[in-house]
Amino acid sequence: MGCFLLLKMRLSVVLLSLCAATLVGSSDWCYNTCLEHSPSHWNEIPGSSCGENHQSPIDIQTSSVETDPNLLNFTFEGFDSTQAIKSITNNGHTVTCEIGEKLVNVSGGGLNGTYNVLQFHFHWGKADYVHHPGSEHTVDGNRYPMEMHIVTMKDDLSPDTAANHTDGYAVLGFFINAAEGQNKSETWTTLTSFLPNITETDQTVNVDQSISINGLIGNVDLSKYYRYMGSLTTPSCSEAVVWTLFHEPISVDSTLIQMFPLTTRFVDIYRPTQDLNGRQVYTSPSSVHQSHSWCYEEHHCATIPTLWSSLPDSKCDGENQSPINIETSKTSEDESLGAFTFHNFDNKQVIESVINTGHSVQCNLKANSEVEVSDGGLPGVYTVLQFHFHWGNETSDGSEHLVDSKRFAMEMHIVCVKKSMDTSEALAHSDGLAVLGFFIEATQASKSGTSSETSPDTGGMTIPSTSSTSDLEAWKNLASYLDQIKTINTPVQFISEISIDDLLGNVDRHSYFRYNGSLTTPSCNEAVVWTVFKESIKVDHELMAKFPSSTGYENIYRPEQSVHSRTILSTKATTGSSPPVKAAGLFCPLLVFVWALLH
Repeated sequence: MGCFLLLKMRLSVVLLSLCAATLVGSSDWCYNTCLEHSPSHWNEIPGSSCGENHQSPIDIQTSSVETDPNLLNFTFEGFDSTQAIKSITNNGHTVTCEIGEKLVNVSGGGLNGTYNVLQFHFHWGKADYVHHPGSEHTVDGNRYPMEMHIVTMKDDLSPDTAANHTDGYAVLGFFINAAEGQNKSETWTTLTSFLPNITETDQTVNVDQSISINGLIGNVDLSKYYRYMGSLTTPSCSEAVVWTLFHEPISVDSTLIQMFPLTTRFVDIYRPTQDLNGRQVYTSPSSVHQSHSWCYEEHHCATIPTLWSSLPDSKCDGENQSPINIETSKTSEDESLGAFTFHNFDNKQVIESVINTGHSVQCNLKANSEVEVSDGGLPGVYTVLQFHFHWGNETSDGSEHLVDSKRFAMEMHIVCVKKSMDTSEALAHSDGLAVLGFFIEATQASKSGTSSETSPDTGGMTIPSTSSTSDLEAWKNLASYLDQIKTINTPVQFISEISIDDLLGNVDRHSYFRYNGSLTTPSCNEAVVWTVFKESIKVDHELMAKFPSSTGYENIYRPEQSVHSRTILSTKATTGSSPPVKAAGLFCPLLVFVWALLH
C-alpha cells in the first residue's frame, strides 16, 4: 500500500506514511529504483514491522479458504458521492486520491465497527500488463494487471493509535482487469485525465469534476470477498489491517490502465507476496463456489469424483447419473427424435465472456440473447446459458461420454435451461435442463496432405474432406483467450465475433443419442435431458492441446456412471450421414453431392 494522506494542516495537505510509532519518509524506501531500500530490505528500516509474521500482500489459495458465516454484506455510506474525492497526488510511489474527512465510511461485512475512508490508491506493473501485471495480492499464483486499495481507519481511533491495533485499519482491495474496448467509462476516463498533471513527485491537483467511488467500482458483486488479517504493504508494514479482497475484478479499458505507468513512469510498484505463517483466509458465504470444494484429481484437492456424494446437498450417488458409456447395440431407435430447431446459433455476438471455472473453460452467453433450441424430441423450448469443455491431457483422451467404450479427445457441452424456468427451479425437474454434447476429435492428414475423417456410418470407409468439419479460424480465436484466463472465476470479456455455429461447423446434427441423466459435476442434479451427437467436431490437434497446456488442468472428466435400467434412444438410422443443420430445415448440398459421388 502506498503512502497516503492522514492529517490536514492549516495551509496545505501533508502526506504521512501509514505508521503511527515511526514515520518512514518516502525517500527511505522504494520498489525497484534503489537496491539498498527495495522490499527485501524494508525490514532493516528503523521502527519497521516489515519482517514480522503477519505481513501483506499474500497469495490466496482458493482451495484452502474457509467460509465464515459472519462475513455478510457491507454497509457503504458516501460511496456514491461525487464530491468526496478532493485531490489526486503523485506521492513518489503511486497515485493517491484523498477523501474528504468523514465523508465516506463503511461498516458491516464482519468489521468490528465503522471505518472512515481516508484515501484510495493503486498498484500496477508495466504498460505491457499482459506479461508484467502488477496487483499486490495474487489468486492461486495469478497476478492481475492492477489493484486498487481503499484505505479506511476505525472511527474511534486516531492515526497515533490505529497502528497499535490489529484492526485499526480496514483496506478494501479491488483487482483490476484489462479489457479491450470495455468500461471506458466516464468515471475512469475522468480519473485518468488528471494523471498528465501529476507526473512529478509531490504534485497534487484538486478534483474539480464529478468522480464517485461507486463509479470506479462499477457492478462488482460486493457480497463476494476474501478476508484475512495482515499489514500495510509499505513501510512501516504495521500489522494493523483487516483485509477485504473482492472476488470479482473491475474491468477497465486497457488504454486507461496503461496511462498509470506511462504518465507517472512508475513500474512494478507492488510488494512481493508474503508467507501466511499459519493465518487462515476466509471467504463470505455468498461467494462459496462448488468449484472450490471438489476436483477431478487428488493433487488438486481431497474431494475427487468417488467422494462427490459426500458433499453437502449432493445427488452424485443417484440412480440416473451422467456421463455413461453408450453401447450402440443396446440403444433403441425412436422415430420421434427428429430435427432440432436452432435459434440464433448463427449470431456472432452472443458470447459475453470466457471464464476459468477452476475446473474447465466456460463461455457464457449474453443475457437476453435468445439463443434457443427446441424440437428434436425435447419437451419444450430451451435457452442456452453457456458452453464448456472436457478434455484429457496432451497424450490421452478426455471426453465424458463414451461410445462402445471409446473415449474421444474432448467433449463440448452446450447447457440450456427450460425457457419457462429459472435455474434453481430447473434443477428440481427431471427435464429442467437440456445439454447438447458434441465429441471433439483431431483432424488428420492423409498421405496426399488433405484432411480426412472416418465416419461410423460407412463401415470405416475413409472419406476425403474438401473442407474442415469446423471453422478453424473460430477455434483459433477461441483458443487465443486461454492465456488470458489464468485466474479462477475471473471472466474475460469476449470481443471476437464467433457464433456457436462457427464452432460446430457442418457436424451432423440430425444423428444423435438421447437419454435422461444428470449434471456431470456436483451437485449432480438428475435434471438433464441429454443429447449426445454421433458425429464428432474436427479440430486441429495443436488447438486442442492448448486447453490442458494453458489452463494446467488435465483429465477433467467424470468417470462413466452405471446406466442401470435406463433406455438409451437413438435417431433412426439413415442410408448416410444426414446433412448438417445450422438452422432448422437447412441442408448442405455440397456434402450431399460428395456423398452421392462416393456411393
